[in-house]
Amino acid sequence: MKRAITLFIILIINLVLQSTVLQYFRVNSVIPNTAVVIVVSMSLLRGRAEGCVTGFAAGILQDIFFGSSLGYYALFGILTGLIVGRFNHNYYRENYALPVFLCFISTAVYESAVFLTGAFFDGYLNYFYFFINIILPESVYTAVSAIIIYRILFSVNERIEKSERYKRRLFSIK
Repeated sequence: MKRAITLFIILIINLVLQSTVLQYFRVNSVIPNTAVVIVVSMSLLRGRAEGCVTGFAAGILQDIFFGSSLGYYALFGILTGLIVGRFNHNYYRENYALPVFLCFISTAVYESAVFLTGAFFDGYLNYFYFFINIILPESVYTAVSAIIIYRILFSVNERIEKSERYKRRLFSIK
């Protein structure tokens, strides 16, 4: 229960910060996609199942507040959590290279999918222009911001895991 409440608070804070404060940190009209960073981080730290739940929750919040249809971003979030969660095992959590790399790749794929589905309906198919001017800078910016966000989520996860270990030890029968 504590994990769910903590995750919900993190996602609400992210939603508020991404829609207000991060607008002032635009670089060439691009802001980092912090929702993808949270989904990737939680998938790496907690596994596929919690990555999917985090992706769904982050996506459904984006759908409700920013989307034109319900479930569009939620589907992308679930798929991101599912795919990135496969890297959870055999991973040294204190190493920042994998989260940064996966945030870069996940943002590029996520934004490409958003563009291609939008282009399919709008008929605007200049993908390379969009890739060079929007997707690539946003992926780099998201990867750089992943260093800070991953460290924060790593600390939060350590506290949650410490609390879970204490509860299991408290009620275990010897």
